[in-house]
Amino acid sequence: MDKTRSVLTLTGRVINEVVSFIVFSVLDLVDFLLCYAYKAVDFFVEAEWKPCYCSSAKEAITSSGKILVSEQGESKIVCLTSSKLQLEEISDTLYTRPSLVSEVSKSTVNELKRLKLEGTTIQSCDQKINKKGTVRSTFTINSTIVEMLQGKIGGQKSHPIPRWSDCDCKTCNSWSSSCKETLFVCAEGPKDNMQEDVLFIHGFISSSAFWTETVFPNLSNSAKSMYRLFAIDLLGFGRSPKPADSLYTLREHLDMIEGSVLEPYKVKSFHIVAHSLGCILALALAVKHPGSVKSLTLLAPPYFPTPKGEQATQHVMRRVAPRRVWPLIAFGASIACWYEHVSRTICLLICKNHRWWEFLTKLVTRNRMKTYLIEGFCCHTHNAAWHTLHNIICGTAGKIDSYLDAVRNSLKCDVTIFHGRDDELIPVECSYHVQSRIPRARVKVIEKKDHITIVVGRQKAFARELEEIWKSSWQPKHG
Repeated sequence: MDKTRSVLTLTGRVINEVVSFIVFSVLDLVDFLLCYAYKAVDFFVEAEWKPCYCSSAKEAITSSGKILVSEQGESKIVCLTSSKLQLEEISDTLYTRPSLVSEVSKSTVNELKRLKLEGTTIQSCDQKINKKGTVRSTFTINSTIVEMLQGKIGGQKSHPIPRWSDCDCKTCNSWSSSCKETLFVCAEGPKDNMQEDVLFIHGFISSSAFWTETVFPNLSNSAKSMYRLFAIDLLGFGRSPKPADSLYTLREHLDMIEGSVLEPYKVKSFHIVAHSLGCILALALAVKHPGSVKSLTLLAPPYFPTPKGEQATQHVMRRVAPRRVWPLIAFGASIACWYEHVSRTICLLICKNHRWWEFLTKLVTRNRMKTYLIEGFCCHTHNAAWHTLHNIICGTAGKIDSYLDAVRNSLKCDVTIFHGRDDELIPVECSYHVQSRIPRARVKVIEKKDHITIVVGRQKAFARELEEIWKSSWQPKHG
């Protein structure tokens, strides 16, 4: 039986590899053709086309009013804040995504070279050069130069909001009628006699409903009377702003969270609960506010340690999006990450028409199924999803180690990690890798649960677990 199982497993793997190679080779061609198709339609509808990353990375970035400082290694863009210039890192995976055929050819050639040069040690000084060439993230500059740059940036033509390929419904664009560009925040809990705050951060292509429809209703009355709960829609998702000229960098996401929750609600100390991509933002926020975080609860954190000699951003992109047709969740992630125009087409078909999909779901299920997951999956723009995926999940790959080390050394809060055993998108090993950097972190693997059902379907149990975490972090100080 064991031998038969091994043969079947190997056969399945080979079939998956072959089918994946064919499918993604075709998608390479389709994406290439769609590039020109969208240029034509954009020009016809909007009288201009927005440059894409497959044609010119520099043009794609600068067209949104940003100034590109570097395109090699660690790319940065210039953003203006008062009399200071902020240098923000963007992920090279936005514009370095080789086709599958070229990548296979390159790896084959490299393997032949390795065999030919076996025994020869080749040392590279690229990393040393990069380290010497690092630039400070903020510097003061003459006000005249700032005014000149402001004029240059201000003179850029902005794209219509929403664009023709984005949804124009009231839910997706409720933010555009507000004078304040802040995140959508669902706040629940007591206004007076509140003891502690809790911030919930959702994952990729999701929304605050991931928490408000699951955890919030299942918290005990005592918890609801003690804790003020904040669930946000991240920038570009749900009912939050979806600016067409944003590159959705880490700084932009953090600034919006601070300006929408921490500052207006006068949050001084808080617990954080985060899922998937939200875990990266949670870690960055915790490191930025080390004395304020009471506990850190991470669900399926996407942490992939980078092997020595590999580029962190590219390694993470290949782990999260392995260009395989099976499992299906990996297939979806691969399309979203590797194909700019194919993923835009999917957004056009699904996100722009999400009201029809919600109607059909209710019709088929006879209104017995809540559609909050579908709403969260559909309510975003391609620009927001594309840049958030690359700049947060891939682009922060080189920073995660330092974040985890800072949590270990500088923060005293409890760290708890939940992971579904059957998670096919983010493997369980990711949580154990986090624990290896933060030894005090507790990892709880939930059997027969995946990336979504780690919460959905077990919300009552998860709500009790959260209450225990918050209570245990509160007792040492107040008990």
